[in-house]
Parts: sequence; C-alpha cells; structure tokens
Amino acid sequence: MERMSVLIVAIPLFGENMTVKAYRLCDHNPNLALDTKDDFRGKMQGFDQPGLEIIQKIGLDPFTGGLPLFVDTTRFHVLTGMYAIKNIPADKLILTLPANLEIDSKVLIGLEGLRGSGYSVAVDGYPEDGLENHLIGFSEHIILDFADKKFQQRFDEVRRKLPDKQIVVANMPDMGMYEKLSRKSFTLFTGTFYKNPITSGSSEISPLKVNALRLMKQINEEDFDLKNIAQTVERDPALSISLLTFINSPAVGLRTKVDSIGNAVAILGQKSVQRWATVAISMGISEDKPGEVTKLSLVRAKFAENLAPLFEMAIFQNSLFMTGLFSLLDIILNKSMEEAIKEVAVDNLVHEALVARTGSLYKVMEFIYAYEHANWHKLSIMAIQNGIKGDQIGQAFIDALVWYHQLLASIDEQAEE
Repeated sequence: MERMSVLIVAIPLFGENMTVKAYRLCDHNPNLALDTKDDFRGKMQGFDQPGLEIIQKIGLDPFTGGLPLFVDTTRFHVLTGMYAIKNIPADKLILTLPANLEIDSKVLIGLEGLRGSGYSVAVDGYPEDGLENHLIGFSEHIILDFADKKFQQRFDEVRRKLPDKQIVVANMPDMGMYEKLSRKSFTLFTGTFYKNPITSGSSEISPLKVNALRLMKQINEEDFDLKNIAQTVERDPALSISLLTFINSPAVGLRTKVDSIGNAVAILGQKSVQRWATVAISMGISEDKPGEVTKLSLVRAKFAENLAPLFEMAIFQNSLFMTGLFSLLDIILNKSMEEAIKEVAVDNLVHEALVARTGSLYKVMEFIYAYEHANWHKLSIMAIQNGIKGDQIGQAFIDALVWYHQLLASIDEQAEE
C-alpha cells in the first residue's frame, strides 16, 4: 500500500446508552504551513477529498465498522456531484455542509440530485437566517455546538419546530451533561466526554475481571513462569477458548491442532503469550463499557507501537503498546488512573506516562491525543520538533486501524466456527 500523505481520523458519534451510531471524518494535509487556518480544500476550491481517497483504498469498515460517516462537503462537491464517482455506498455517507453555504439555483439542483442518489445531508451550525434557510429543508441532521452560548435556546427551537431532524451535539464536555441530554430521543453526541479521566469511583471489580487482571500481572512480571500462566488460563473458560482459538488460527500457522492449554503456552513462548493475553484480556475486561473504549485502547496501543521508531524509541515498542492499551484503564475499571494501574503490573516508564503524564512515553501519547482530537496544529509542531514526516504519521495510524479491523474480523470468524 502506498504511503498515506494525509492525516485522517474518524471521530465517534454516540446515541443513547453510549452506543456509537456514526462517525465524522476529519482529515488534514500535513504539508500545510503551520499558521494556515484554512483547510487545503478551500485553497484548492474543494477539488479533492484525500480522506475519501484513502477510504476508497482500504474500505469504510476499518473507520466505521459499517456505520454512517459524516463527511465535510463543499459547494464544489455539490455542484459537480463528485461523490457518485467515489464508489462509496450513498447510504453510508452523510454529506455535511456549512450553515453559511451560499445557496442559489445551481446548488439547489445539486442537492436534489444528491438526495435522489440516496445521500443524506447534515447542516453544520445554525443558519444566520434561522431555520427557514433553504439548506435546512434538504437536511436530515443539524449539528449544534455545545460551546455556543445560544446552544440550549437553539437546541430547544430545533427540537420544537423540526422534530423530524436529528440533532448532533458537537463538543459535549462531560458525561453528566451527556446523560441529561441523551434522554432526548433522536440525538447524537460527539466530544471528549466518554474519555474524561475518572477521579473516583467504585472500588469493586467483578470476579471475571479479577481473574483477568491476575493473569495480566503474571504476564508482566519479568521472566514469568509459563506453567503458572497455563494454570491461570485453565481456570477461566473464556480465556481457555480464546487461547486455543488463537493458536489454531491461520495467523499462527501450525500444521497440527493444539488442544491443550499447557502445550499452547509452551509452543507460543513468553513473548507471544504476553501479546495474546494482553489483547484478549483488554477486550474482556472492557466488554461492559462502550465498544469505542475497547477500540480506542487497542488502536492507541498499536499506533503507539508504530510511532516508536519515528520517535527513535524502537526499544520501547512493547512499553508504548502497553501504555496505549492501558490509557483508558481508569474508564474501564471506573477508578482513578492511580488506583487502576495498581491492578496490573507495568514498568516505571508506563506508570509515569499514565499516572504522572510525564516522561518519554508520555511524549508519544500526547502526540496520539492530538491526532485523535484532530488537533492538526499541535500535531504539526510536535512532528517538526521530532523530525517526523506527515506520510509516516498517516501510515502509522492507518496500519493501526487496519490491524484492529483484522483483529476484530478474526474474532468474529472464530465465533462463527
């Protein structure tokens, strides 16, 4: 696959009960000057959308898992109907237009054509001329910014006058406000609320999580005993099934089937057992949390590992994988990070990065956080400071996303067998 010269991320939109209902595409040309505020599509009059070009190459599933994708759209795209040549299913794209889009007869014809082809339309913002704006009539979704001083007034007005429109609340700040507004049906939310650190919470952990965390401690001990690992796995049916499924999968490539936990552990060895257990346990202990938390933890882990050589930290790849993987452990265990990290054995560098948010590993995590939030300005500065090229960043993220998608697909296939 050719290098990805565009930075691209899909930000989740949540419905009720923390269920991801859609994603919003954010992309950026890393070759832009740092102080350029306008998106490169504006400078080129919207001739191309490199984010969609990448999606064409690797498919929608790694980004959205089959869910709809909100895509920022320009006047040029509407007038040319260029989405039809992108070869992406119309029902999977929600074309997102700015509320201040200049409307004329050509744009109206273009919008009619897009709707006729099966595309949905979203209006980003509250139009200056109110809800009578022509664009509103073509839209199924209206995006309102929670940070807007008139947010509540506008939210109530849209809900009252246009009950058939789905409201998307951008920049939702905290879980409390999400829980309050999510009771309003037909509303989606995006923001950092689901990733907010836990400062206090329940001290109880379910029995299944206790066993999983016990295994996690064992595999992170220096030169751990494989026999002890086998005994711990044998006491947990879910872990036993997962291990045997993994070792007998095409990914391992053994010629004969392995049906003993002890043999499986012996064949894999310490490094492979550690990697299998880390991923299997992480997916297991977070299964009662939003699926996005599991996805984000694993993508962060692989992204951090991929970035290690770019930060000249290749010898710390494993530690960076663990740092990314455990970066949401406070959310998963409903404890502060300081308390949560005690449940697993990690080295001092990982502990420093996650609890104190300092140290060499945290520099990479800070880079990842900027990428996830599409903070392209901060990301560009950090890339220049560390001598990292844009195509290297994009490729590292895409590889992590594809790795997660393949991991998920493998698990689904195993479940069907």
